[in-house]
Amino acid sequence: MKKTTGMNRSVTQAWGPATRAVRGGTWRSEHGETSEALFLSSGYSYDDAGTVAARFTGEAAGMTYSRLQNPTVAMLEERIALMEGAEACRTQASGMAAMTAALLCQLSAGDHVVAARAGFGSCRWLVDSLLPRFGIETTVIDSAVDSEWDAAIRPNTKVFFFETPANPTLDVVDMQYVCDLARAHGIVTVVDNAFASPALQRPLNFGADVVAYSATKLMDGQGRVLAGAVCGSAAFINDVLLPFQRNTGPNLSPFNAWVVLKGLETLDLRARAQSAAAIELGRAIEQRIAPAGGRMLHPGLPSHPRHELAIRQMPRGTGPIFAFEVPGGRTQAFALLDALELIDISNNIGDARSLMCHPASTTHAGLSDDARAEMGVTEGLLRINVGLEDVADLVRDVDAAMSAAGL
Repeated sequence: MKKTTGMNRSVTQAWGPATRAVRGGTWRSEHGETSEALFLSSGYSYDDAGTVAARFTGEAAGMTYSRLQNPTVAMLEERIALMEGAEACRTQASGMAAMTAALLCQLSAGDHVVAARAGFGSCRWLVDSLLPRFGIETTVIDSAVDSEWDAAIRPNTKVFFFETPANPTLDVVDMQYVCDLARAHGIVTVVDNAFASPALQRPLNFGADVVAYSATKLMDGQGRVLAGAVCGSAAFINDVLLPFQRNTGPNLSPFNAWVVLKGLETLDLRARAQSAAAIELGRAIEQRIAPAGGRMLHPGLPSHPRHELAIRQMPRGTGPIFAFEVPGGRTQAFALLDALELIDISNNIGDARSLMCHPASTTHAGLSDDARAEMGVTEGLLRINVGLEDVADLVRDVDAAMSAAGL
């Protein structure tokens, strides 16, 4: 196959975000296809024994086995790396496979991790349950309080792990401060950027070492497949992550990689349009719930405690996802959800369709009551992913649902 892009890194690095999302990492066979080819093959054949031996030692380039390389998957990895501004990327079977691999590939018994208290429920499970099982110490802090990062550092601290904006409370981390602090102490920063995607935020620009994704979300953008990705330096991806991934096998299928490649072509347009719609819908909801004692959690609105920081870190849009709290707890939250007619009740995010869920009973149901309280995941909290529908229709739907719920 011939690489039609990526041969001259100086040229591709000069491309804008939308161009990278459409053209980055494109390979073409002798047939000259305009859409990326889908290679559904687990193995490869070779012209001679010497070729395969050289490939397995790394002396020659080429495919050996689809747990290690696949042309379709490799195209996606090149494209995500280019979009992220990273030297390299490796994709995984799901977002949680990416988070798990990004942590376990570099941690050993006796190491210490400092993690943000606000985050996806399964990410908190990694920190609270999985890592300690293997002798890895963990400390959970309020990531929005800069001084807590410094105070949590120990001599054995190896990793800072956080999501910004965070799921589902939309906490925003000052990445420049935290990444500078980590670098000064030889600590690796791992940032979950799923709520933003590289179209809206590039953590490496703020000094992050590793960026992990659930590509299931905005990168696919249409709720079709599971996928994950980890980006970083070539040394980290090839020398630290790859040995772990090669031998544990959380690999992305070629079909799923192809679907995400198609999703990336419209990512820039979708992310900016959905961000703008989320601002408009968020304002409308805030006007209804604030007088009733409700609370809005939207980094794109001035009421968010770190609004200015969010705008600096996400100048192209603050994302399609926000949360709000109704004063009547679970009863009122469920009543609002049940009254929706256009917006689906669903725990997915990043979709082109608008979706709403109750995190305390879905995405964070597996956490203890104390952990949810610590994170701010209350019984009245609702999280919404704003899609590509007409905003006026979304406003009418939520407005009617709030009325039905007594707001």
